[in-house]
Amino acid sequence: MKSNKHSDRITIASLLVTLGIIYGDIGTSPLYVMKAIIGDRPINETIVFGGISCVFWTLIFQTTIKYIFLTLMADNDGEGGVFSLYALVKRYGKKLVIPTILGATTLLADGIITPPISVASAVEGLEMVIPDLPTVPIVVVILSLLFFFQRFGTYKVGSVFGPMMTVWFSMLFIVGASQISHYPEVFKALNPVYAYDLLVNYPHGFWLLGAVFLATTGAEALYSDLGHCGRKNIRITWAFVKVALMTNYMGQAAWLMHQGESLLGTRNPFYEMMPGWFLIPGIIIATFAAIIASQALISGSFTLISEAMSLNFWPRVNVRQPTELKGQIYIPSVNTILWIGCVLMILYFQSSTHMEAAYGFSITIAMMMTTILLSYFMIYRMKWNIFLVIGILLIFSTIEISFFITNVVKIKERWMFLFFELFIFLVMYVWYFARKINNRFVRFVELGKYTTSIKELSEDDEIPKFATHLIYLTKADHREQIEEKIIKSIFAKKPKRADVYWFLHIDRTDEPYTLNYEVTELVDDKIIKVTIHLGFRVQPRSELFFKRIVQELVANKELNLHVRPDGSTKWNPEPDFKFVIIEKFLSVENEFTVREGLLLNSYFFLKHLGQSDEKAFGLDKSDVEIEQVPLVYHRVEQVALTRLNSEVKK
Repeated sequence: MKSNKHSDRITIASLLVTLGIIYGDIGTSPLYVMKAIIGDRPINETIVFGGISCVFWTLIFQTTIKYIFLTLMADNDGEGGVFSLYALVKRYGKKLVIPTILGATTLLADGIITPPISVASAVEGLEMVIPDLPTVPIVVVILSLLFFFQRFGTYKVGSVFGPMMTVWFSMLFIVGASQISHYPEVFKALNPVYAYDLLVNYPHGFWLLGAVFLATTGAEALYSDLGHCGRKNIRITWAFVKVALMTNYMGQAAWLMHQGESLLGTRNPFYEMMPGWFLIPGIIIATFAAIIASQALISGSFTLISEAMSLNFWPRVNVRQPTELKGQIYIPSVNTILWIGCVLMILYFQSSTHMEAAYGFSITIAMMMTTILLSYFMIYRMKWNIFLVIGILLIFSTIEISFFITNVVKIKERWMFLFFELFIFLVMYVWYFARKINNRFVRFVELGKYTTSIKELSEDDEIPKFATHLIYLTKADHREQIEEKIIKSIFAKKPKRADVYWFLHIDRTDEPYTLNYEVTELVDDKIIKVTIHLGFRVQPRSELFFKRIVQELVANKELNLHVRPDGSTKWNPEPDFKFVIIEKFLSVENEFTVREGLLLNSYFFLKHLGQSDEKAFGLDKSDVEIEQVPLVYHRVEQVALTRLNSEVKK
C-alpha cells in the first residue's frame, strides 16, 4: 500500500494542511533570528546586510537545495525522516547505524528547546504592552496545557493549523513588505558579497553563523513530516513560505537601518517594526504559530520513537492511538519526558535571548548525519555519478561543519542538556547492539524433523490438553525453521498437547504501512506457520490480526478448521487460543568482558522498564503463557572449587 498516493494529491486543502504541519519550526524563526544576529553589536550595514545575505543563502543551500530538492527524493513509500532514510540504505553499510542513532538522538533532544524558545519569543512581545510582565509563568502554563492535551489527540486542533499558519505567513509578508517600502535598498543584501564581507572582514563575523543557523533549524523536521503531506505539496508551499520568510527578514533589516539608533538593546525587531495598533493581534498570532510549531515537533517526536521501536532502536513502550486518524499516536512516556525537559528549559534560561545561545548545536549534528545517509542513497539507490555525489557532499559538509564549529562554542550554555542527549544515545545504542548479541544465540532447527513427534503428541490422550490452538511467536524467517527453544518448550518437562500448533512470525518491513500475511500448512490441520508482514509504522496487534486470519481461513474453507472443534463450548463461545511467549533472562553462569556486561545488563534493565511482551505484541494476558529461559553468553570456564577431606559412607 502506497501511503503517498493520497498525500501527493495537490488541492487547496492539501496545501493548507502542509502549511499547518510542515513549517511550524522554520516558520517561527523570524521571531528570534535577527535579534540573535545583531545582539548587542553596533547596528551598521555590514552586520545587517551581511546577516540577511547569510540567512538568504542558508535557506537556498540548506533548506531549498538539500532538503526540498535532494532529501525529499529519499521517499520511503511516502515516508521521510532519519529512520525511513536508514531503512532505504542500511543494506549498503553496516556502520550506518551510528549516524542514524546520532541523527535521531539529536533531533529528539532538540525537541526540548524548540517549544520553549518559540513560545517564549512570542509571549515576550507582551512586555512591550505591559513592561516588566513575568512571562515565564505564562510560557510554563502554555507548554503544560499543550502537553496535557496530547492524550486526546490533535485532529480537531490540527484542522485549524493550516488556516492559522496561512494567516501567520501572510502577516510575515505584509509587515515585512511595509518596512521594505521605506528602505528598498535592503534588496542589495541578497548579494552574496555581503555575506562574504560579514564572515571574513567583520570582527568575529564567522562566529555569527551560530545565530544565522537558527533560520534553517526546521529543515530536518520538514523531511520527517514528509509522510503527512507528500513531496509535491511541500515543494509548492515552500515557494510561498520562503518568500514570506525572506520578506519579513528584510523588513526587519529595513527597520534596523532606518530606526536611527546604534544599538538594539533588549528590543526585538520583529515586534518593533509592527504598527502600534497591530501589536496585540500580532502577539496573539505569533503565540498561536509558536504553539503550532511546538505541536508539530511533539507529534514528530512520537513518530520518531514509534519508528525507533519498530526498527529495534528503542525499548518497547506504551503507544496509544487517541483518534481513528492514521498516524495519530500518543506515547505517554515520551510526552512526560518532553514536558519536564521543556519546563526545565524555560525555568533555567528564563528568556528566549538566553536560549538562543543554546539552540542549534544538536540540529547541526542531525543535519550532518542526514548528509552521510543521503550520500549513500544518491550513490546506491539513485545511481548518481560518484564524482557528482562527492561534489554535493563537499558543499554541504563545508556548510554544516562551519555551522557545527560555531555551535560547538554554545556547549557551555547547554552542557547540562548533553546528559539528556547522552541518555537518549545510550538507550538506542544499548538496545540495538545488545539485541544483536542476543540474536546471535537464537538457534534455529528444521521444523520438519519434529512434525511426526508433534503429531503423535497431539493425538496422545494420556497427556492433558494444554490448549485447542497453541500459538508460539517465532523469529524464524524461513517457513521450514523454528527456534530450538520452542521445540524444547513443546516437549520438555510437561509436554504441551494441542489440537493445532501455530507458529506466528511478525516480519517488520522497510515500508511504513505494509499489512499482509501468508500461511503455510506444514502438516494438514496440525502444524501451521503464519507470517504477518507489518510496516514499521503499523502497531503490532498480533492477537487481533491472528484471529482475523483464522476467521478468513475458516470462512474460505482453505483449511478443515471449520469442521473441527475449536475449543468453544455452550458455556463459552470463544475459541480456545493460548499464546506462548518465551522470555530470556541473564544467567548467573555468565562471565563477561566490561563492554559485554554493560551492554547486556543495561539491555535487560531497559527491557524490565519497558513494555511487557504481551502488550508489545498486542496480546491479552488471559490468553498468554510466559516462559523464562536463561541466556548463557560466556559460561564461567574455570571454577576454583576444592574438595576438603571428608568421609563417604559406603
